[in-house]
Amino acid sequence: MEKAIRKYWPVFLLPTVCAFIIGFVIPFCQGLYLSLCKFQTVNKTTFVGLSNYSKAIADTLFQESFWLTVRFTLISTLLINVFALTVALLLTRKIRGTNLFRTVFFMPNLIGGIVLGYIWQILFNCVLSLLGKPLLTLNATYGFWGLIILMCWQQIGYMMIIYIAGLQAIPNDYIEAATIDGASPWQTLWKVKLPNLMPSITICLFLSLTNGFKLFDQNLALTGGEPAHASELIALNIYQTFYFRSGAQWKGIGQAKAVLFCIIVVAISLIQLKATRSKEVQQ
Repeated sequence: MEKAIRKYWPVFLLPTVCAFIIGFVIPFCQGLYLSLCKFQTVNKTTFVGLSNYSKAIADTLFQESFWLTVRFTLISTLLINVFALTVALLLTRKIRGTNLFRTVFFMPNLIGGIVLGYIWQILFNCVLSLLGKPLLTLNATYGFWGLIILMCWQQIGYMMIIYIAGLQAIPNDYIEAATIDGASPWQTLWKVKLPNLMPSITICLFLSLTNGFKLFDQNLALTGGEPAHASELIALNIYQTFYFRSGAQWKGIGQAKAVLFCIIVVAISLIQLKATRSKEVQQ
């Protein structure tokens, strides 16, 4: 059986490779070319070189959305991972009802981003109206923190599951040895659990960072970038540039923004993976 698998593995791999090439490689290469063009449709293009990139970088709305996205990602990543790890630590204790709590915390991750955005928009606006405050779309600060709350509510349960798996994979001998040596629960957490939890931390940081940077549907549904693009994250800015700015030049600029966005996310992800993997310990 093993010999047959080794002999025919290219055949089994072929459908996946073809799907990857058709679904990712070809569109990505086409996108790179279109970012160097002025166009209305992909079949009618005019090559303009790097001018789209210079215009994209000079766009003040793009700059503002980029720094807003950086701030949003840093805050949401920190809160998501702190709360997810805290909940995971609580739910790995031998208390009744842990399976029910795990299910409840994980369920928000199963709801689509657009649906979540509209649900939370209604909730936030009801609360703000009762308090006599401006609605989300009328106050950029409320819109920003509304996105933070929505993102945390949706992602904490998913990261919690990863942390629980990591905590359960730590050998009991390590915990028992720390207890025998007189380590306090806080010392056990910092000296034993967290070092052995680094693979889970690497995964959760990677997911929360990339999810924060590429957040789109929740932003579109919750605030739509209002007021006056003040709550517009970078993915929504690219969407608005490509589809809602008039003129053939804006589609090329929007495509250039998308390429820059891809490069930024990949670079940040690689740096984060290298930094956290260097802290991982072998069990």
